[in-house]
Amino acid sequence: MIMTLAIVLSFLAGLMGANGIPHFVLGITAREYPNLTGNSPVRNAVGGVGAFVIAGLLTFWAQVGDHPLAAAGAAVVGVLVMSVFHARGGAYRLNARFGKPVPVK
Repeated sequence: MIMTLAIVLSFLAGLMGANGIPHFVLGITAREYPNLTGNSPVRNAVGGVGAFVIAGLLTFWAQVGDHPLAAAGAAVVGVLVMSVFHARGGAYRLNARFGKPVPVK
């Protein structure tokens, strides 16, 4: 597989996997969290699982075994980008920008 495709898919897998964590964790602990499909705990839990499935599929399609170091590095960068996004309250800002209700932190 082309290394560029492995890098792009691994980066996206890192983004999706990291994005799934707060949605899943807060969903299964029955707390609201900003989500474009609705802030309810059930929607967040389902959205988190969906993000994990997408991350897994992207990892599979990236064929990380062909370029393991490049793929791992790209995935780490994706996780870092999404971590900073959530740490800076990005999900709350997105909900406000799209006119969705913003849950209390």
